[in-house]
Amino acid sequence: MILMLHRKMVGRMIAIASVFALAAWLAPVAGATPSAHGHVVHITKPGLHANANQSNNWFGYNQGGQERGTKFHSIAGDWTVPSARQHTNGQPESSSTWIGIGGGCTDAKCTMGDNTLIQTGTEQDVSASGKPSYSAWWEIIPAPSSTIANMTVRPGDHMRASITEAPKGSEVWHISLQDLTRHEAFKKTVPYTSTYATAEWIEETPIVIGTNAGLADLPTLSRTTFDRAKVNGASAQLKAAERILLTTTSGKVIGTPSAPNPQRNAFAVCAWATSCRAPR
Repeated sequence: MILMLHRKMVGRMIAIASVFALAAWLAPVAGATPSAHGHVVHITKPGLHANANQSNNWFGYNQGGQERGTKFHSIAGDWTVPSARQHTNGQPESSSTWIGIGGGCTDAKCTMGDNTLIQTGTEQDVSASGKPSYSAWWEIIPAPSSTIANMTVRPGDHMRASITEAPKGSEVWHISLQDLTRHEAFKKTVPYTSTYATAEWIEETPIVIGTNAGLADLPTLSRTTFDRAKVNGASAQLKAAERILLTTTSGKVIGTPSAPNPQRNAFAVCAWATSCRAPR
């Protein structure tokens, strides 16, 4: 059986060690049915380099509670589901697009990470034969992720997501994911103990557990935009220094978020690119 996990990688040695650690972690839930995008887990991101964070499987924006001087009790954002096509012939490739609270770095230099994570998003994968597939999901670690079975996801769909703790401090979370294009909606209320330490808007490649274990390969994705980014009910006020670049283990940039738009509540992400035009 091959499982997919979504976890931020700091570097080659941590990535390899994490694969074996995650295999052990998954053993107690081996009877669970993995979703279309599999189990989802995250670790901390690397430190700053060239005024931008770098990761082996994330690109997007991460805000930290220490950096911002706040805790995150809610996050929201819109995005357009990117189209996925095979980048390398004969190779299965995977990606996901999501918002979440937890799992990132609490400060810009990444001196401290966060091990909690609650998230929801979409999945964009390509099989070894080149056939694309799309789905929606939600997750609270360490539980396995869950596919949203009653939601049909297609490239170009306008998604709107929010994750909110209400009442504040109650450790009760309300997850909402809407496909505004198809007029489909999902809502879930779950108890969860969070550190409230980070907030993210991310495009990601997962970890494959099983045959050929390691980071999944990135498909070719159309440029997509995160919009209406909010934290704690207000505009996210994104900063360029909060960007995360996707790199190979050798340091080559293969995924780039743009600078924020003038309102600082939107940005674009471009796969297999070293630059990305900001939305207006």
